[in-house]
Amino acid sequence: MAYSDRTLTCVECGNPFTFTAGEQEFYASKGYQNEPKRCPNCRASRRTRNEGGGARQMFTAVCARCGQPAQVPFQPRSGRPVYCSDCFSLMRGSSR
Repeated sequence: MAYSDRTLTCVECGNPFTFTAGEQEFYASKGYQNEPKRCPNCRASRRTRNEGGGARQMFTAVCARCGQPAQVPFQPRSGRPVYCSDCFSLMRGSSR
């Protein structure tokens, strides 16, 4: 199937953008049936927002192995061990 460049309008900013023949071919090869609704700039900013776009919230816990304070990216729950990055790496390396 021959593709040709198409001009679409972004649903977020209202600006026109080009859906190139190459992009259309790529979408078809991936099995995508819907055309993009956002321009590349709005897609990029949306992706950044969805990925957090900044620093993760970190929580302080005590390592269950060495007893040192550890920063973890999740809320520790009681009854579940938490390990500092060094101990976690050591334990992970020994299980392989």
